[in-house]
Amino acid sequence: MPDYLADKYADVTDALLEEIEVRADGWRGATLGRILGDCHRGNILWTERGPHFVDLDDCLTGPAVQDLWMLLSGGREEMRTELHDLLKGYEQFLPFERSEIALIEPLRALRMIHYSAWLARRWDDPAFPRAFPWFAEPRYWEDHYRALDDQLAAVVSPPLEL
Repeated sequence: MPDYLADKYADVTDALLEEIEVRADGWRGATLGRILGDCHRGNILWTERGPHFVDLDDCLTGPAVQDLWMLLSGGREEMRTELHDLLKGYEQFLPFERSEIALIEPLRALRMIHYSAWLARRWDDPAFPRAFPWFAEPRYWEDHYRALDDQLAAVVSPPLEL
């Protein structure tokens, strides 16, 4: 991380973590269960027999919304529509506690922070600079800082409603 961003980065991550703590108070009574933990479109393999989840090394116990939010994209209206459709399918198997929707933006913020931390912790592995050369560039950190600042605004905004 460039020196000129270190303090600003610390400030925005501290602010995010404080807001997450407030909004995730008791995790809103979320029901915990087995989740993929890294459920995004890139980890779904489609075959003639339908979808198959791959990359199961991040499986863990957590709230169902952790897997569902990662499948959402676009603006609030598009995410609302996608979430509605996802929940129709999800609830064919298990009930979904609607209060967990308020966890979407806090969980997204945590993922953003943890992803960069994951890369930083492994940077001494020679494979990582080759696989992620952009991580060492000032541009990455500038963009990441701006994304976290935008995410802070999303976390303090009212949660998505169906």
